[in-house]
Amino acid sequence: MIRSMTGYGRAESVILGRKFVVEMKSVNHRYLEVSLRLPGLLFALETEIKKRIGEQFIRGRVEASIRVDSDGSDEGGGRYTLNGALARNYHALLCQLKEELQLADPVTLAMMAGFRELFVPAEPLQDPALLWEGLAEVLDRAIGMLAKMREREGESLARDLTARLGMVAGVLEEIAGRVPQVVLEYQRRLGERIRELTAAMAVDESRLLQEVAIMAERSDITEEIVRFRSHIDQFTDLLRLGDGTGRKIDFLIQEMGREINTIGSKSSDAVVSRSVIEIKSELAKLREQVQNIE
Repeated sequence: MIRSMTGYGRAESVILGRKFVVEMKSVNHRYLEVSLRLPGLLFALETEIKKRIGEQFIRGRVEASIRVDSDGSDEGGGRYTLNGALARNYHALLCQLKEELQLADPVTLAMMAGFRELFVPAEPLQDPALLWEGLAEVLDRAIGMLAKMREREGESLARDLTARLGMVAGVLEEIAGRVPQVVLEYQRRLGERIRELTAAMAVDESRLLQEVAIMAERSDITEEIVRFRSHIDQFTDLLRLGDGTGRKIDFLIQEMGREINTIGSKSSDAVVSRSVIEIKSELAKLREQVQNIE
């Protein structure tokens, strides 16, 4: 089963007296990219968190944020203290900026209160190893929810891709069935044209057949049709394989595009030309949908 690269996951849990909320969303990306927004007390675990997320996904930009809320079950959980040294440093820098740029606005308490890092928990949490034990569980639940949504999106994509691929295969078979008729019609038109130009003179049938044979060889699209059928079979197999097939399918669609372009350039038949346009249109839609596949 294929998976989409878009989805959302959320989980929360109380760990060591504080509520941790994990939110994750993912969007399309050529490779796997994990972006984190963490509170200061989790900076030491950034590598572990990225590794945990990276183990579950192959492609897509995954944006994860973890916030820590106070929890009423612990009296000390909501108490904070001021980082005085950092506050004084910020104030000095703002005053310096005000002076250098000759700004009229004063440095106010409201302005300083906007720096969240100035306020730290009054009672620090346990060491990172102990914190990770609880955080890993809630992180896994958010990852699981995200993965499930990506799978559901992937199921919808697979149904749409399968339907469109069936349409392409059907039109391709129409082209294949048209090939013998194209040769016969060319032979008929060529014979009529020669008779018009030569009036009542006898037509050299062997020469006529030779010209038809040359035309048939130049416009033969059997190899392209065979390769196109092979690409369709591989596409169908990849839809059943599972994760990590997006780039392979995208490559197959490119190859299908090359084959149908060659078919279009070789054939001068109006019916085949219309079928070529129809297939190109469906391939464009397939390519757009495949960009969502992991």
